[in-house]
Amino acid sequence: MYIPSFNKFEDQQEAIGFMQRYSFATIVSVKDGVPVATHLPFIINRTDDKIILKSHFAKANPQAVDAINTNVLVIFTEPHAYISPKHYEKEESVPTWNYLAVHAYGKCVLIDGEEKKAELLKATILNYEADYLKQWDNLPDAFKRNMMKGITAFEIVVEDLQAKSKLSQNKTENERQNIINELKDSANSNEKEIADYMAALKKMIKD
Repeated sequence: MYIPSFNKFEDQQEAIGFMQRYSFATIVSVKDGVPVATHLPFIINRTDDKIILKSHFAKANPQAVDAINTNVLVIFTEPHAYISPKHYEKEESVPTWNYLAVHAYGKCVLIDGEEKKAELLKATILNYEADYLKQWDNLPDAFKRNMMKGITAFEIVVEDLQAKSKLSQNKTENERQNIINELKDSANSNEKEIADYMAALKKMIKD
């Protein structure tokens, strides 16, 4: 990912926090020279200085076979906002887009065995809807085993993490504040979140 120095996440833990917040991501692999992508919910953990991503494909998805034991890219991105040149002080300005994104690269490895699959599903439930766990636990074992037969679970140990926050860092303080003022009052939740990220960055710079 192209990342100018002023757009780079300096704190790896900040990048991990972003992935955990926006954990519905896109996994990209290559089959016969053609990129293939699937959109999946991920569990993101840091263990012994390793960042580990876990998820599962539907077994019927061809990528569930093709991606295993290959190098893949997982893209985490969510809030973004159009930035009008009306906020800038110079007449010779053009529109742009503010956004945050994290790219995680690593080898996709199969998680095999019913017990390990069950652990992954439990972790996924606890992450996304803990209240559902009781219902899941009470479902018939035969039903749960059948569900697990229909998935291909996997994990990725991240070998390269690239994180970018494009938040008008190359603009003047007045221009950044103009953008924040407009986006924070927007009815669009993405734009509000970008305003929040920009405001937090501004505070961090001042501190």
